[in-house]
Amino acid sequence: MAAAAAPVGAVCSFSPRECRFFAISSSDGRLRVWETASSRLQHEYVPSAHLSAACTCLAWAPPGGRQPPNKDGPQRKKRKSEAAEVDRQLDILAVGTAVGSILLYSTVKGELQSKLDGGHDSRVNCVRWHQDTCCLYSCSEDKHIVEWNTQTCKVKCKWKGDNSSVTSLCISPDGKMLLSAGRTIKLWDLETKEVYRHFTGHATSVSSLTFTTVKPMNENKPFDGITGLYFLSGAIHDRLLSVWQVRSDRKEKNAVMSFTVTDEPIFIDLTVSEVKEEPVKLAVVCRDGQLHLFEHILNGYCKKPLTSNCTIQIATPGNDGDSTPKPVPILAAAFCSDKQSLLLVYGNSLQPIIEKVSLNTMESHICLIRDIQKVLSLKTDVALTKVKTPVVNSDTKVLVPGIPGHSTTVKTPASGKEKKKNKRKPGETGESIEERLEALDIDVSKVKTPGGLPQTDSFAVLLVQGLESNDAEILNRVLNTRKDNVIKNTVSRMPIHAVIPLLHELTKRLQGNPYSASLMVRWLKSVFTIHASYLSTLPDLIPQLGMLYQLMESRVKTLQKLSRLHGRLFILVTQVAASEAVQDVTEMNQAAKLVYEDESSEEEGSDDEMIADKESDENWDEDEEKEEQSDEQDMTVEKEINGDSDLEPENESEEE
Repeated sequence: MAAAAAPVGAVCSFSPRECRFFAISSSDGRLRVWETASSRLQHEYVPSAHLSAACTCLAWAPPGGRQPPNKDGPQRKKRKSEAAEVDRQLDILAVGTAVGSILLYSTVKGELQSKLDGGHDSRVNCVRWHQDTCCLYSCSEDKHIVEWNTQTCKVKCKWKGDNSSVTSLCISPDGKMLLSAGRTIKLWDLETKEVYRHFTGHATSVSSLTFTTVKPMNENKPFDGITGLYFLSGAIHDRLLSVWQVRSDRKEKNAVMSFTVTDEPIFIDLTVSEVKEEPVKLAVVCRDGQLHLFEHILNGYCKKPLTSNCTIQIATPGNDGDSTPKPVPILAAAFCSDKQSLLLVYGNSLQPIIEKVSLNTMESHICLIRDIQKVLSLKTDVALTKVKTPVVNSDTKVLVPGIPGHSTTVKTPASGKEKKKNKRKPGETGESIEERLEALDIDVSKVKTPGGLPQTDSFAVLLVQGLESNDAEILNRVLNTRKDNVIKNTVSRMPIHAVIPLLHELTKRLQGNPYSASLMVRWLKSVFTIHASYLSTLPDLIPQLGMLYQLMESRVKTLQKLSRLHGRLFILVTQVAASEAVQDVTEMNQAAKLVYEDESSEEEGSDDEMIADKESDENWDEDEEKEEQSDEQDMTVEKEINGDSDLEPENESEEE
C-alpha cells in the first residue's frame, strides 16, 4: 500500500500489484509510468491541458476492480479467457487535476479511458478507490467530497466535508467508513454520509492518511469493522507523524503516539499489521531527500515521540573533478512483498532511477554511494513513438508552397534499383529549365517576365509564409512597401484564409511606431476594399476585428482635440516666427559719420548752438541771463555795505 503526499513533492504512486509499476507526474504536466523491474518507461501521457491543468494527485485502481467504460462506445462481448486476461492486467490510474476534473488513464491500452467532470470547481487534492465497488472518492479545495460512479462517469453523491479545503482521504479496510482531513480529521459513515468520529488533527493541512491495522489489537471485544483500528496522518510543514486510534468512546480525540522525522513527509508507505504481535513497518520519505524507517508494535498510548530505527541517504562518489560527494534526493520508497526489501526511487522526476535494496536495520544510518551519471542513459523506446507514414496514391494532389493555386502530384519514392536506372550517364543531355517547370505544373509565361520573377506574386507568397511562420523579417520586407499598386495587387492575389491573420498583424503594428502605422493604413484600406464581401460573410467578424475597431474608435475621438491643439500650436509658431523676423531686421545707425568743429571760441560756439536750439532752449537761456544780472547786483550791494568797494589804483598806491 502506497500513499503519496499530494500537496508537496512530486506526485507519484506505486501500483498495488507487487509494485510492478511506478507512476509519476512531473512539473511539465506529463504522466509517466515506469516498470520497476527494468526501470523502463512503459507509458507516457500528456493531457491536452497539461500546462493549465497540472496533475495534483494519483491513485491506482485496486486489484479486482471493474473496468471503467470505454469512451469509444460499447464493444463486442469478450470471451471468458479474454475477460480473465483483461482483469489480470487491468491497471487504471485516476489522475486529479488543478481545474477540478479527474482523468481515468488505462495503462494497458495506453490511452485515456474517460473523464469525470462536474463534481468539483477547484483543485482536486486527493482521489481514492473503493476496494470492492467501482466507486471513486475525491476531495477538493471547494470543501466538498464527491463519490463517483466510474461506470457512468457521473456524480453519485456530493457533500460538504469541512469548513475549509479537504486535502486527504482514506477508506477503511471494510469499505464502510471514510477518513477525510483538512486540518481536523473526520470519520464518515459512507451509508448515511454522517460524521462518526472527530479527531484533533494537525496545525496545518493534512497531506496523507492511511490505516495501519486491519484488525483490533484487543481480540476479546467484538469487532464492528472500525473500533480499535489505528491510522496514520502526516501534515504539511510538520515533522511529526501522528497515530490515532478509533475508540468506542467519543471523548478521546488526541493522537496516541507519534513518529518524528527530519523534515516534512512527501511520501509514506507501510506494511499493514494483521496480527497483534506483528510490528508495523513504516517508510517515510522527507522533503530533504532522506528515508526514515520505523518498526513498532501498536499497543496503546505512547507519550514520547518515536525516532527512526534506520535512516537511508544516497550520495554521489564525487570522483569527477570534485571530491565532495553530493546528495541524491529520494523521491519515493515502497516495501516489497517479502517486507524485507525496499524499492527506492531516486534522482529527478524526469528520469528516475528505481533500485531494489535489502533492509539492514542493524545500522542506524546507511549512506548508499551511487554514480547517477553513469546509470542515467536517456533512451527513446520505439514502442512509444507514434509516427505514421501516410499512404500516398498516384492521383493525390497537394498544395505546394509557391504561387497560390499551384498544385502538383505527389510521387511515391522510387526503389533503389529505379534510382540507379534514373542516373544520367555521361554524355547525355538533361532536361532544360523550361521542361522542369512544365513538369512542376507552373505557367512558364509567368516566370519569363522582364526584370526577373514577378514581384507581386512573390510578395503574396512571402506574405502568406510570413503570416504562417510569424517571421518578422519577412513581414517587415513585405509590409514596409509604399507603392499603392504593389499593395493592391498583393492583397488581391493573396489567399482568402490569410485575410484574418493579415488583419491581426496589421492591428498589432498599428499600435507601434506612428511611421509604421501610416504604412499599415494603406494595407488596411486595400484589404477592406478588395475583401469586403468575404469579411461580411464571417459569422465571428465582430470578435475578430474588435480590437481594430476599438483602436480606430479611440483615435477618432482624440482627432478633434488634436486638431484644436494643432491649430493653436500653428498660431503660436507663426507669431514666434514673425517676431523673430522683425528682430532680425538691421537697425539704422544714428551716429554721425563726420564731425566738423569751427575755430571760434567756446562762447561763440555756444551762442551758435543756442541759436540752433528750439524755442524752449532759448527761453531757458534768457532766464539764466536774468538770474546772472540779479546775482551781480546783489554782490555790489553787499560790497557797499561792507565798505569793500573797489578803490582806484591811485588811491591804493598812495595808501601804500
